[in-house]
Amino acid sequence: MHQVKAVVVMAKNEPATVTTINVPDPGPGEVLVQVKSCGVCQTDHHYIEGGVGDNFPYLLGHESTAVVESVGEGVTHVEPGDLVILNWRAVCGECRACKKGQLQYCFNTHNATQKMTLEDGTELEAALGIGSFAEKTLVAGGQCTKIDADIDEKDYAAIGLLGCGITAGVGAVLNTGELKRGESVAVIGCGGVGVAAIAGAKLGGATTIIAVDVDDTKLTRAKDLGATHTINSTSTDPVEKIRELTDGYGADLVIDAVGIKETFQQAFYARDLAGRVVLVGVPSPGTSWDIPLDDVFGRGGSIKSAWYGDTLPSRDFPMFVDQYQLGRLPLDQFVTERISLEDVNDAFETMKTGKVLRSVVEL
Repeated sequence: MHQVKAVVVMAKNEPATVTTINVPDPGPGEVLVQVKSCGVCQTDHHYIEGGVGDNFPYLLGHESTAVVESVGEGVTHVEPGDLVILNWRAVCGECRACKKGQLQYCFNTHNATQKMTLEDGTELEAALGIGSFAEKTLVAGGQCTKIDADIDEKDYAAIGLLGCGITAGVGAVLNTGELKRGESVAVIGCGGVGVAAIAGAKLGGATTIIAVDVDDTKLTRAKDLGATHTINSTSTDPVEKIRELTDGYGADLVIDAVGIKETFQQAFYARDLAGRVVLVGVPSPGTSWDIPLDDVFGRGGSIKSAWYGDTLPSRDFPMFVDQYQLGRLPLDQFVTERISLEDVNDAFETMKTGKVLRSVVEL
């Protein structure tokens, strides 16, 4: 058993607190890791708000690099000392998706079997099955993606962000949207996932990359990460402007990184005939959209949703790290500030302002 510092939220809408928790030694199929970095993600705040469930207390944190400390029986793909990026898609290998060779759609992903606890023995629910706002955490073996590249410690914060938001955005373009070189892409919503989609569009060889948002600061950031054109939708109709920027046709691929009725309708009508729409922004429960069915039929193409950017961590994480090292995927530009565990609550407040892409805890 290991006693470590960690960030826990005890009840709905209470501030997160730094406290001591108990982390077991790994059992069969489990891995104990020393956490090196952890990004402050909107999903963690959803846990605080009760938006993910009411299984309090929650151990927060999930976008992380870590070093393997020890492994349980049956774990052979990593060993102590390995650098890993943590993920929440530990595939089962047995469900119908896995048996079809579509592991990225696994319907039965794994987490650690044992529970981490407070000092009094109260069991903790780990955010996304990871819980890495902690000096050490316990995960399923499949949640560890080994990185063989030679990575400087100063880059741990950057590559750790592949664990969630950046992968969601880049994957929405490259995997779900199946971007082809020379195509046009429009991204509606330029928060962390949206600008990751813009970076993914540049990486994938898009020639026209259009960023849409209501905030000029976010649009400037989008341009820094690869947007060729920007649209502030408070003053310009985004559908008309996207058409204008694509010779009157609409974009080949449109990413909705917001997930509300208005932006989804904009995405639908801003695409070319036979173009693709990908929803990666997480809609609130009950959100609906109203598009005439004859418009769906008449425009052709496809409407898809991207869960984790249809990413298979074992396949995609090492490739994304390689692209970062080659200077083609600027992961370091997503790290706005580096903080300690004690600064997490302040980071949640800063996140609400939209002035940061990621605050990253370094341990």
